[in-house]
Amino acid sequence: MGRAFVAGLAVLAALTGCTVQTPDGEGKRRSPVHIELPDDTPVPERTPAGGGDAPSAAPAPDDDKPAAPAPPRVLWSRGDTGRDVRELQARLRQVAWLFEGPTGTYGEQTERAVSGFQGKRGLPRTGKTDAVTWQRLVRMTREPGRWDLYLMGGQQADPPDARCRTGRVLCIDKTSRTLRWMIDGRTVSTMAVRFGSRGTPTREGVFSVYWKSRDHVSTLYDSPMPYAMFFSGGQAVHFSADFAARGYAGGSHGCVNVRDEPAIAELFAQVRNGDRVVVSW
Repeated sequence: MGRAFVAGLAVLAALTGCTVQTPDGEGKRRSPVHIELPDDTPVPERTPAGGGDAPSAAPAPDDDKPAAPAPPRVLWSRGDTGRDVRELQARLRQVAWLFEGPTGTYGEQTERAVSGFQGKRGLPRTGKTDAVTWQRLVRMTREPGRWDLYLMGGQQADPPDARCRTGRVLCIDKTSRTLRWMIDGRTVSTMAVRFGSRGTPTREGVFSVYWKSRDHVSTLYDSPMPYAMFFSGGQAVHFSADFAARGYAGGSHGCVNVRDEPAIAELFAQVRNGDRVVVSW
C-alpha cells in the first residue's frame, strides 16, 4: 500500500507540473513540492525584511505647475539717449531722486537715481527702467512741459530768421531759446540761451555789437557778466553762472545768458564790434 501511495503522488506531480524533492547533498530536506510557474505569470512583490513598506517610485514631474513669471520688459538703461530719457529724468527730478539735467543721456547719475527709486518702493534695484518702474513713476508725477525737458538746454534751434541769412550775425530766437552764430547764411555754432524776466524783458529787433568786455561786472546789479557783448544799452550776450547752475528756473535782467562757458569763450573770440544781432520770436 505504501508503494501505491508514493506512485500516486508521482503521477499527481507529473500532472500538475510539480516535482517531488528529495534530500539535498547535505541530508537536509527541501520543500516536498516545488511549483514551476509559466514565464508570463506575474510574481507578487515581497515585503522587505522588518515588515516595512516597499519603497515607492519617484513621483512624476508635475507638468501642470505654472512657470515663473517673466521679468518686466526693460525700457531704458545706461547708455540710452533721446527724448524719452529726458522725460524719465524730468520725472525723477520731480520726486527729488535726480538733480542734474535733464540731459537726454542715461548715465551714472540717472542709473543711481532709478536704483534708489526702485529700492524705496520694494522693486528690484537694477538701475534699469523697466515697465513696472516706469508705471510707478508716472503715477507719482505730472507730465513734464517743454522747458522741464530742456531745463539745462539741449533743445533744437528753430530755422533762422530771414534777417540772419547774410553777413555776420548773432541770430537769437526766443521761441527755441537758442543763439546761432552765422556767417553768410552758414551756422558756425549753436547754444542754449535764456532771457530777461517779465519785468526786465530782452528787447527784440536788429542791433549791432558796440562793445565787448571780457571780465565785465554789472555796475547796476553788481553781478559778473564775463564775455559780455553789448548790443542794446545795458543788454548784452554774456556767460551766466546762474544759468549754468539753475537752468531755465531763473532769468536775467534783460541780457541774453549763455550757460556753456567754453562755447561763449570761443564765440567772444570770433565776434567783432559792428556784427549784427537779431533778436526775434
